Amino acid sequence: MTILRQGGVIRLLALSSLLFLPATTGAQQRAPIVERLAKTYGLDSFGQIEAIRYTFSAQAPGLDLFRSWTWEPKTDQVTYEGKDQSGKPVKVAYLRSQIGSQSAEVKDDIDPGFLNDNYWLILPFHVAWDTSATVDDEGMQKLPLGTGSAQKVAVKYPSDGGYSPGDTWELYVGTDGRIQEMAYHGGGPAKFEVLATWTDYKKAGPLLLSMDHRGTHNGDPLRVSFLNVAVKLVGSNTWMDAQ
Repeated sequence: MTILRQGGVIRLLALSSLLFLPATTGAQQRAPIVERLAKTYGLDSFGQIEAIRYTFSAQAPGLDLFRSWTWEPKTDQVTYEGKDQSGKPVKVAYLRSQIGSQSAEVKDDIDPGFLNDNYWLILPFHVAWDTSATVDDEGMQKLPLGTGSAQKVAVKYPSDGGYSPGDTWELYVGTDGRIQEMAYHGGGPAKFEVLATWTDYKKAGPLLLSMDHRGTHNGDPLRVSFLNVAVKLVGSNTWMDAQ
């Protein structure tokens, strides 16, 4: 994933270029934890979601970022409100299926930002959808940040797939089926590591979401959080706030 800021890019996690596609018949057999994890977060009810809105916030040394999104999964339409690379306010709506016809700003800055922020919000769903990744249940392991242990689930992308081939996510899942912490290791030659907690869980309609992630990016302090999260269900005009 990428976190964009004026004058450059802070890259936090990598992600598959194939998004939002459910597993198809004939896909490789995957560890049972994949389905259990996704169901804990509400995957079985995802078809009820007409739209989801949220503000992504990231704070790190030299970075204070806010980006607001409305995503309509059934049409893959994205509405963005934030700032461009020069710091000017921007609001734009686009269909991801027509990304090739969009401006360079949308293709190179805004849509990569959307992918990054969406992965942080609903990572368990992407683990289920991104069937090119292998998933291994490695049993109980020590937490990378906190005390105690949790069930370690390793998600690894192939050397020829994703934006950054060979990336690995390690998810530490508690007995309640929720992610407690995450470790990300970039597949490239340079050191690239993110460690983060998953806390402040809330329900937005049928979805379970973690609103606060605190940890480090290559050893530097990092906090990623979500504000103003709400969903709109199919057939309804009312937004349901996360609570």
